[in-house]
Amino acid sequence: MTNLRPINPKLIYLSNRDRVVWDRIISDWLNLMRSPNTKRAYQKDISQFLAHDPHLHLGVILSDRFYAYEVTNRYRAELLQQELAPATINRKLSAIKSLAAYAYQCGHCEFTLEAIKLEKNRNYRDTSGIDAIAFKKLLDTCDSSVLGLRDFAILSLLWANALRRAEVCKCNIGDFDFELKILRIFGKGRGNQSEYVFLGDSTRDAIASYLSTRKALGDDPLFIAHKAGYEGRRLSTNSIYNIVHNRGELAGISKKMSPHRIRHSAITTALDVTGGDVRRVQKLSRHSNLNTLMIYDDNRRNAQSEITALLDGLV
Repeated sequence: MTNLRPINPKLIYLSNRDRVVWDRIISDWLNLMRSPNTKRAYQKDISQFLAHDPHLHLGVILSDRFYAYEVTNRYRAELLQQELAPATINRKLSAIKSLAAYAYQCGHCEFTLEAIKLEKNRNYRDTSGIDAIAFKKLLDTCDSSVLGLRDFAILSLLWANALRRAEVCKCNIGDFDFELKILRIFGKGRGNQSEYVFLGDSTRDAIASYLSTRKALGDDPLFIAHKAGYEGRRLSTNSIYNIVHNRGELAGISKKMSPHRIRHSAITTALDVTGGDVRRVQKLSRHSNLNTLMIYDDNRRNAQSEITALLDGLV
């Protein structure tokens, strides 16, 4: 950053003790993150923010309210110039605001950055997915090998239960009950609170078929890597993303496939087959806010196109 308002030179050169204190504040703040993915993203966001200028130590920024707002708003302007997605910009700014709020709560800062504006962002603008016929093409790419059985079970869970990839990768073998046809998951935003989802026969059998190839215990991950050098490791969210993406290419599906696109597909298809019963489909999607599910329904029905056609026919 350039042309910033002059600040007290004494604040630029923090003592070693102060630097240790502020490093601990950042570390303690990150340790409060329940999601490892959120922790990694916020840590990266703060590092990028502070890397813009040698004077931008957190202790310097949060020593002066006006300087902090000036620095953060200039950073926001730089993010806008990079033409990043609104959701990405908001996450980066939210990380800064969250850290400042934590420092304020701990008595190391006399203000927060709540007045920093976020970008307007419409979630789930594109909820388009694939239909059941196209999804079957994905399943058909899975053979009877260990990898095929594993990927078939993962795809089945993503479709029939509309799970998120983070929910899938957190599951252990002990979370699966064949007789009761249930799977314990740790849903988004629920921290250490678990819930159970009921499985269809096909999904239950797919998981069982995969587990029959393994010698494992209940505390072992439900889905693991089988690649040389990585055997037995829990699949990461990136690994599950790559599995879906690669299967989509093998199936010749034109749309770029991802776990979340399968989730979109499942929810949209569920709305289709239930005649738009958002209350029932909410049990599948587990959205806490029904308005989010209404976006799926509006996109599915394309009401705007219908009304436009009616108006167009009147003239």
